[in-house]
Amino acid sequence: MRYVVGYTPNDRGADAVALASAMARAQGAHLDLVYVVHGRTTASQMRPEAMHASAVAQDIRMAERHGMELVPKGIEARFHVRKAESFAAGLIEAAVEYRAGLIVVGAASNGLFKRHTVGSVANALLHAAPVPVALAPRGYHQPDPIRRLTLAVGQRTGAEAAIDVAIEASGRRGVPLRLVSLVELDAERDGGENVNAAHIHANTILAAAARRLPEGHPVAVEVAHGRSIEEAIDDLDWDDAEILVVGSSRLAEKNKLFIGSTANKVLRALPVPMVVVPRDYERVDTIPAD
Repeated sequence: MRYVVGYTPNDRGADAVALASAMARAQGAHLDLVYVVHGRTTASQMRPEAMHASAVAQDIRMAERHGMELVPKGIEARFHVRKAESFAAGLIEAAVEYRAGLIVVGAASNGLFKRHTVGSVANALLHAAPVPVALAPRGYHQPDPIRRLTLAVGQRTGAEAAIDVAIEASGRRGVPLRLVSLVELDAERDGGENVNAAHIHANTILAAAARRLPEGHPVAVEVAHGRSIEEAIDDLDWDDAEILVVGSSRLAEKNKLFIGSTANKVLRALPVPMVVVPRDYERVDTIPAD
C-alpha cells in the first residue's frame, strides 16, 4: 500500500505527515511525500545542474529535509518533486501513477485547532480525486497507530464504496469498526421515526459487516442525533486515534469525489481525521516503490 502525502514545509504539511504515519503504522504502508513545483518552472530549471544554485533548488532541499525528518523511524518513505499547474493536480497525478490507495493532506492554516478548514487544495481534491482523500485536522499529532475506524452510514444509495473500504480496512488493520448514523432532528416534527429508521439501516449494515469480518471482530452501531449535524457529532465520543470514513456525494461522477452538504457539516465539527471515498471506488494493487 502506498499513500501520497501532500507536503509543504509548514504546519499543514506536518499535519499531513503525522496522519499518514499514524495510518501507515498498522499495515506497513509506504509514504510518498509529494512536493509540487508550479508549472511556470521550466524543464531546464528542473535539471539538477540548473537547480543546484537556484532558489527553487534550495526550497526543495529544505522541504525534503524537513519532511523526511517528520517521518517516524520504521516507516518507509520517499520524497518526490512534481511539476504541475496546481498542488492538487500534482497530487492526483502522483496518486494515479503510483496507484496509491490514499491522498493525505492537512487542513488550511486559518482554522481552529483540532478542527478542519477546507482550503483550496483540499477543496479541489474533494471534487476531483479518483482515490480516497484523508484530511488531517489542524494541529494533528498522533504518535500511536489508528485504534478505531468509524463509518458514517446514511440512508441514501451510493455509499457502498465507503462501506466496502471501511470494512476491509478494519479487518486488515485489526481495529474495531463503529457504524454511526447521524440524524438531524426537525424541531417542528417528531424525530422518533427518523431515529428508528436510522437504527434499522445501521443494523442492516452491521449484519453485513459482521459476515465479512473475522469471527469476534469488534463492530458496533451508534445513532447520534441533534438539532443539527454538528450537534450530533458533538454527541459522540471520539478517540484521538480514530478516523471517520464517509462516502462521496451521490452527485459525484463515477470513481470521483464530490463532498456533499452533510459531509461538509460533519467536517466543520469533527475533531478527528476524515477519509472521503469516491463513488464506486475499487481498490487497485499499488505499484511498489523503487
